[in-house]
Amino acid sequence: MPTSTSGAEAMGGMGQMGDTSMEDSSCRVSMLWNWETINACFLSDSWHIKSNGGFAGLCIGVVLLVMLLELLRRVTQIYDQHLIHQHRKTKDALAATAVNSSSDTANGALIVKENAPVLNSAVSFRPHVWQQAIRAFLHTLHFALAYWIMLIAMYYNGYIIICIIVGAFIGFFTFQWGRIGPRDDESNTGMERDGAGCHG
Repeated sequence: MPTSTSGAEAMGGMGQMGDTSMEDSSCRVSMLWNWETINACFLSDSWHIKSNGGFAGLCIGVVLLVMLLELLRRVTQIYDQHLIHQHRKTKDALAATAVNSSSDTANGALIVKENAPVLNSAVSFRPHVWQQAIRAFLHTLHFALAYWIMLIAMYYNGYIIICIIVGAFIGFFTFQWGRIGPRDDESNTGMERDGAGCHG
């Protein structure tokens, strides 16, 4: 009987050790501020961080994700600038055609010169369907990515929050670095173009 009792105690001890190891390797999800690294989980059980290297990779990925968000914002601005520039060129070409067809070329050229600021300022327009579809697609990508980052931030992991802030800083510094000027008609983003049409 003592032998069987000892065996039962040994089995019970092994079972407790097994339960403890399973608890140590299970997902740790907290809706309060935390600094979890190993065994932290995000969004699902399959996203289970099991090593320091895996957590470091997650931090790098979060920084790149927020930088991508700033890149999408910049791409949207550039596309809007392209549509405005294209619309203005079309209006200028139509105005030049109308003047060239006039019988009084000298007076017509004078009219174009005097009205040039008016033509350049009247660039408000409604994009075509396919142009608006592209703008909506870029907006949807931006919205989905921002929502994804928000879900990750809702785990209140201090390291991840810091990575989001760092990614926002690097992303804005990299992709929103341009010449600051008045919000004129060429660009509704306050970014000026140089002579080659590029952004400095």
